Amino acid sequence: MQQISTSSHLNATKSTPPKVGFISLGCPKNLVDSERILTQLRTDGYQVVPSYNDADLVIVNTCGFIDSAVQESLETIGEALTENGKVIVTGCLGAKENQIREVHPKVLEITGPHSYEQVLKHVHHYLPKPIHNPFLSLVPEQGVKLTPKHYAYLKISEGCNHRCTFCIIPSMRGDLDSREIGSILDEAQRLVNSGVKELLVISQDTSAFGIDVKHKTGFWQGQPVKTSMLGLCEALSKLGIWVRLHYVYPYPHVDDAIPLMAEGKILPYLDIPLQHASPKILKLMKRPGSVERTLERIKRWREICPEITLRSTFIVGFPGETEEDFQMLLDFITEAKLDRVGCFQYSPVDGAAANQLPDQVPDDIKEDRFHRFMQLQQSISTERLAQKVGSQITVIIDEIVEEGYIGRSMADAPEIDGIVVVTGQSTNLKPGDFIQVSVTGSDEYDLFGYLVE
Repeated sequence: MQQISTSSHLNATKSTPPKVGFISLGCPKNLVDSERILTQLRTDGYQVVPSYNDADLVIVNTCGFIDSAVQESLETIGEALTENGKVIVTGCLGAKENQIREVHPKVLEITGPHSYEQVLKHVHHYLPKPIHNPFLSLVPEQGVKLTPKHYAYLKISEGCNHRCTFCIIPSMRGDLDSREIGSILDEAQRLVNSGVKELLVISQDTSAFGIDVKHKTGFWQGQPVKTSMLGLCEALSKLGIWVRLHYVYPYPHVDDAIPLMAEGKILPYLDIPLQHASPKILKLMKRPGSVERTLERIKRWREICPEITLRSTFIVGFPGETEEDFQMLLDFITEAKLDRVGCFQYSPVDGAAANQLPDQVPDDIKEDRFHRFMQLQQSISTERLAQKVGSQITVIIDEIVEEGYIGRSMADAPEIDGIVVVTGQSTNLKPGDFIQVSVTGSDEYDLFGYLVE
């Protein structure tokens, strides 16, 4: 492997902009961090290339949330070192520098999550900052995006104030730090101006937005806007695009957003990670534990907005989970009939408080409960999707295929939910266009239909 000099000149001249390779791992929040770093690299005049061989240096934006993600990050760093030799590491796993150095001592530099300035400082150290001609290397106003042109993630805050025992996000990303609301709305407007038709609002805890600044009133385009989830949703609803809420902690004030969904101002879609339904397990997780109240709220949300799609995630096999606790979870999803559900087997995370809990669940029991859970939820999903057969829905096109289109309905977030397979074609349609589809069939997760001219 080629050894690296620590001087600030590596394979670059004034006439040839330095070339940087970039690998982004992990969740959409990490993807937004990657977009921000890439935008600044391009702004500074660096060339971003897609292969190890062409790169003068490689940046790996890592994930460190669960053990499998840590392993993937370490393997990716190793591959980048083998194929290129010059690697800067950032992201969540970067908060555990010693763990990375033990496996990969030849990594040039390591920074933690959302350390944009530090990453750029390291790049400037190892690669000369090029003489940038903005007329030859234009950066789009909305910045560099890693998603398709017609949708984008809008990150509204960093960090989290909760201390869930299975999670180490606060130790890596810190406490809640809400962005200035005017800055968020400026970014949203730039994205819309660039052709984005759907914004996916993300954070560690979207419903906590603004708590750290006491929901102060900000300003956007000369108008006052409250720094809160509701204030943000009301402002975003005026942009004339789909607005989808993710990672919403089940605070009571979430109820205030449901009328906006019923009025068609934001998408009737709510992603609330509930994690479990046993009061005992929720207490061990340090999560809110009133299952009856959650069921009442779900019923009320559906009364206010019958079209609402509810997505959640759950953990099975958490330490101390008995068969009785697991049955409570099955009973809950049977009654709640959530539309979209993800399930994870509990995995110890280095540094998480749950590692010290007694009564760890054996792997074979975790696996059995996972399959039982998914089998039940699959039947619920099949039943709920079948109810849409015979209806007409609005679909956003993601892809044009030979037989027609692959798209998503209001009930489908990209990459984590189902799709709508549409037969029939019309001239001049492209990804990001909205079409009307008559639903003719369904299966466990997807819908099928034909284009309505």
